[in-house]
Amino acid sequence: MNSLNLFQLLNGLTFAALLFVVASGFTLIFGLLRIVNLAHGALYLLGGYIGYAAALATGSFLLAVLAAMASVALAGLALDQGLLRFVRGFELRQVLLTLGVAFILNDLGLLAWGGDTFTVPVPEALRGALRFAGVFYPKYRLFVLALGLVVFLLLWLLLNRTRLGALIRAGVDDAETLEAMGVNIRRIFLVTFMLGAALAGLGGVVGGAFLTLYPGADSEILVFSLAVVIIGGRGSLPGAAIGALMVGLLNSIGQVMFPELAYFVIFGPMALILAFRPLGLFGRAA
Repeated sequence: MNSLNLFQLLNGLTFAALLFVVASGFTLIFGLLRIVNLAHGALYLLGGYIGYAAALATGSFLLAVLAAMASVALAGLALDQGLLRFVRGFELRQVLLTLGVAFILNDLGLLAWGGDTFTVPVPEALRGALRFAGVFYPKYRLFVLALGLVVFLLLWLLLNRTRLGALIRAGVDDAETLEAMGVNIRRIFLVTFMLGAALAGLGGVVGGAFLTLYPGADSEILVFSLAVVIIGGRGSLPGAAIGALMVGLLNSIGQVMFPELAYFVIFGPMALILAFRPLGLFGRAA
């Protein structure tokens, strides 16, 4: 493999890691809670803007990440309790409601930060490049790749090795029985929704450091996240990881080899997958 191909492969892997961070939150909300949250991309952009402002104010990337995750989690709380609880079980109403929320958040972001492009400043330790497998590659992108792996591991442990994860999975299958046993399933689902929103905020800060932040970035990341969840199967964490890997690599290949067909390179295979597996690679019937 020559250096150019390796560079593009690493670009695809690091973009896939970012997509997984964002799409894992989307699959928690869409797949497990059965909530069609089209405001997820707007939460990503909001998290990026808040992280950018916090990084400038404090000079700390870590504080920027924490501020973005906490702020977007609170925004998720307000969205869930203030609006979505009135349309539970009605997917079309959820689509229209969250789409309207996305437009509102976009306008508020435009009012607060204008239409300029911003880049979240990264720590000094993550600037520059490392020699990796014979090529020089940005340290920060390698950090994003490692972060994606850590997020996958932590979410897998949460869902499969903790009581909260067991309650989430049981609540998805039979919420009525859990409520009859005295479990406050609505509170558990609220925590899950806030966690999914916080992951969108994390993705906004991390992505804002190399993809930049600008009006319209939310719709782009939302389209990619939808592709990830649809390919992998909603509600499946391994499916989100495989879907992110496929979309990230196909996006990297498409931009280099077929720039005029970049979206077709991604969504063409997605259409083929859905033709044979309508629930996605790892999806299952509700």
